[in-house]
Amino acid sequence: MLFNSIEYLLFLPVVFILYWSLNSRLTLQNFLLLFASYFFYGWWDWRFLSLIIFSSTIDYVIGLIIHDSICLKKKKAWLIASISTNLLLLSIFKYFNFFIESFESMFSAIGWQPNHVTLNIILPIGISFYTFQTMSYSIDIYRNKIEPSRSILTFFTYVAFFPQLVAGPIERASNLIPQLSQKRRIHIDDFKAGIFQIIIGLFRKIVIADSLGVYVDVIYQNPGAYNSSTVFLATLFYAFQIYFDFAGYSDIAIGTARLLGFKFERNFNLPYFSTSLTEFWRKWHISLSTWLRDYLYISLGGNRINKIFTYRNLMLTMLLGGLWHGSSWNFVIWGGIHGLVLSLEKGLTKYFVFFQKYIALGKVLGWIYTFTIVLIAWIFFRANNFTLAIEAFLKLLEFDFSAPYINDIQVQTNAIVVLLIGILFDIYLFKKGMNLESLGSYFSLVKFVFLTSIVITLMALFHSTSLNFIYFQF
Repeated sequence: MLFNSIEYLLFLPVVFILYWSLNSRLTLQNFLLLFASYFFYGWWDWRFLSLIIFSSTIDYVIGLIIHDSICLKKKKAWLIASISTNLLLLSIFKYFNFFIESFESMFSAIGWQPNHVTLNIILPIGISFYTFQTMSYSIDIYRNKIEPSRSILTFFTYVAFFPQLVAGPIERASNLIPQLSQKRRIHIDDFKAGIFQIIIGLFRKIVIADSLGVYVDVIYQNPGAYNSSTVFLATLFYAFQIYFDFAGYSDIAIGTARLLGFKFERNFNLPYFSTSLTEFWRKWHISLSTWLRDYLYISLGGNRINKIFTYRNLMLTMLLGGLWHGSSWNFVIWGGIHGLVLSLEKGLTKYFVFFQKYIALGKVLGWIYTFTIVLIAWIFFRANNFTLAIEAFLKLLEFDFSAPYINDIQVQTNAIVVLLIGILFDIYLFKKGMNLESLGSYFSLVKFVFLTSIVITLMALFHSTSLNFIYFQF
């Protein structure tokens, strides 16, 4: 079930009314949330419910065993079993064909033609997110950061909770399980904030991201056929398409959770205002970047040994983070670009700080440099394969900035108008130092109704064909 579908607009009010009619009876509310979450997930393909139930069962049992074990070796063995099971499931469903095809290409390069073996596997929606979520649960128990959940209902609801099930945010057990274990209440400010954030999220997705995507999809089918300005415009549009698409998804998820009495961690913090790539990753997809830091980068050794190992750990983290996004070398290259620049920034930290603090226009130049790196990396993220990515990159290097291609003047004009609306809104938030998570609760009821009416009207005026969320493919 899609957040931007009619089905969801019917599903959410029904769940909301039934949920709060249970009058804070915790067990019944959690049963309802679990049933609703499985219904929500099974809407795509009910067969994949067995996969999430299996994963939940494994980590629920292993979490208890790790906590109750006295022997450290036994704890570690069960932790390895948990991580291995989750990674095995992820590898089979997401990476099997990618690795087989990569090995075939490698052997073909040396003259050996192996038999072609692939499986017709459908990628289960959300598997990358909920496997990371359950792995962090087992790791945190092993590290004595949390107590395991003794309630199977609470744990299964934590894994499957529908607002964050399909594309995050990747919620930590330390944040969500305590909220599932205590009575919830909703205040009028929470209701306003939740509704407002859902509406803004829908606007960001349906109106802005999808409008930009119409142009991006045309150009990136064959970037070599267009001039530099066209490819640049398509890449610029994609940078904002993926931001407004995924930030919009996160807004709807966080707003939905707020309506049900839960508070998720923030997932985006105006990342395109960053003046370094390090700052960018503190503000972009925060739940993933902090997961990679806490469970991969630190586990590899972080910056505890020396600079060489620190750079290695950064590169490995970003390469694997790129691979997490998809079974393609394009994503690995995207992660490698970020890892390389992050390593350079790490080694030159004091110069970056001095430059931005004491040099005139230092922050402006820092922003230009950061956004340029991000744009270059997005080429590999968006292109359907490595060949098309290289074509797009080489086209930019031709510096042929004659008029960009226009496939539909009305569509392109709409895209530019709604993009400007989105950017101006984010500039307003940035200048005011505000965040969207709490913005709706600041308004009086009259202002709240007025502003939501304006947003809904704009959605109706600029609405284009609604597309799947980009992060559903991951």
